Amino acid sequence: MKTLRAFWAGVVLLTMGISACGSNSPLAPILQALPARPTVTRTPFQPIPPTPVPPSPTIPPPTPSATSPPGIPIWVDPGLPEALRSAIRLPVEIIPAAGSEGAALRLQAGGEHPVSQWVYAVVAPFPTLEDGVSSKALRNSWGGSPSGPFSGRPILLDESTRTVFSALWGAPVEGAVRVLPGEELLDYAWEHRPAWALIPFEVISPRWKTLEVDGLSPLRKEFDPAAYSLTVPVALQGDPALVELLMSLYGPASGAPLIPPGNRDPNKLSVVAMTGVTALVRATAFTMEQRGIEYPARDIGEWLRSADITHISNEVPFAKQCPSPNPVQQGMRFCSDTRYIGLLEAVGTDIVELTGDHFADWGEEAMLYTLELYKERGWLYYGGGEDLQDGRKPVTLEHNGNRLAFIGCNGKGGSFAQAAKNHPGAVPCDFETMESEIARLRDEGYLVIATFQHFEYYTYQAQPDQERDFRRLAQAGAVVVSGSQAHQPQAFEFESGALIHYGLGNLFFDQFDVSPATRQAFIDRHIFYDGRYLGSELLTMMFVDYARPRPMTAGEREDLLQTVFKASGW
Repeated sequence: MKTLRAFWAGVVLLTMGISACGSNSPLAPILQALPARPTVTRTPFQPIPPTPVPPSPTIPPPTPSATSPPGIPIWVDPGLPEALRSAIRLPVEIIPAAGSEGAALRLQAGGEHPVSQWVYAVVAPFPTLEDGVSSKALRNSWGGSPSGPFSGRPILLDESTRTVFSALWGAPVEGAVRVLPGEELLDYAWEHRPAWALIPFEVISPRWKTLEVDGLSPLRKEFDPAAYSLTVPVALQGDPALVELLMSLYGPASGAPLIPPGNRDPNKLSVVAMTGVTALVRATAFTMEQRGIEYPARDIGEWLRSADITHISNEVPFAKQCPSPNPVQQGMRFCSDTRYIGLLEAVGTDIVELTGDHFADWGEEAMLYTLELYKERGWLYYGGGEDLQDGRKPVTLEHNGNRLAFIGCNGKGGSFAQAAKNHPGAVPCDFETMESEIARLRDEGYLVIATFQHFEYYTYQAQPDQERDFRRLAQAGAVVVSGSQAHQPQAFEFESGALIHYGLGNLFFDQFDVSPATRQAFIDRHIFYDGRYLGSELLTMMFVDYARPRPMTAGEREDLLQTVFKASGW
């Protein structure tokens, strides 16, 4: 009764703004009712082990003080994710408890009135054909009745994740899960494909493929954690009034939160859409004249508009007096009518790559005119420009705290890359300069996306000269190396931590009749979070005519992924 009376006295005094017993702490009345404890400071939470451990010789133990107030003991479940536990900041009034018994407060997974939420993801090795699982299949597998695409395969997880979900779902049946150290999960999964794993959102990395769960993915901008079955509530248990008072002082809105509100903040997420060849000429342009300027984007435009940053590799200049398009044009000298820029506007273009072979086709005047059109719309460009110096400048920007940089070049050089000291055009590759620039950007905290206009090969496999050059930029420190030149999809590779995609295929170009492979294409949706590259979502599409791609059917997508992953050596 004495503690409870002191607590309510504290509430009253806090409301009145009156301090008690000479202490400035708003929790002083509660503390006066507790046994005296050593003075503590607000530090990252460190759980007290169950058996005594000698103090570090370099950090003297706190000195008890007869005048210091006692502390309110809190027990933090050691099975909670390390990222959550290490982010806890204890005020002087709160001290860690060795166990849950006798602790006035307990922080643990589950329970009513959550003070934090931790998002988990179901992941699989990158070359996995399945795109998602159901929460029912996951729970069935946990409970010993496996179903779904990974039926019979144990769920890979670390000990912390097993503890958290055991608190929510009960202990997994024998053989349903395989517990490994967190740092071993990824390599083990790759070595034992097909495999799946359950991991916290904060440890997603590029070699994982994040699977949808019931159609939801934490990589998406529209993600709703409340509707997602793998959002774990973390609750602060104890006397409700004490918890309420504590959270009013040290809750998420306090400016000095005791407990991090979660591990996924949408304000730290950035989505970049990377695309392949755009050339609004010949039969593509003729179709646009017949069916409308925005016709090519009818089915996939929202994929591009929904990204935070949309990249377009437009190979062809706009020209004021560009002739009407000829769908059976024989020559390879191209220009685009100025009106066609409306298509690029419609898909939400933000950055234009100018490394393409045909940027100089219509002469200096058309190149400079095209650059002015981009500048008028606030679009950034790179890989080409007013002169060599302008074209070699990387594009740098910041979105939601993520510092991103784009750099690119034309690997063919010669007449395909005419930028010079006093002449516009695409820039040829100068690898030493690019390597130095990538290193500088990385040192400044930028995540670098490097792109090529390289030699076009009508193969799914990457060719030796592509491998040599793409790997070089990955080794220099780019996190993504992307081929903008390919007229059909090409292979993937991981090198030095970077994702290499040797070729995405066409975005808007008229090669419908060249081969079945030129009807296939990717848009790569790259995900960045809190200064890290998390990985890519692969959007797949199929051309229905000379101008318009559409999303692939499930069967078409599986066929393409299987073919490209095989070409990647996976």
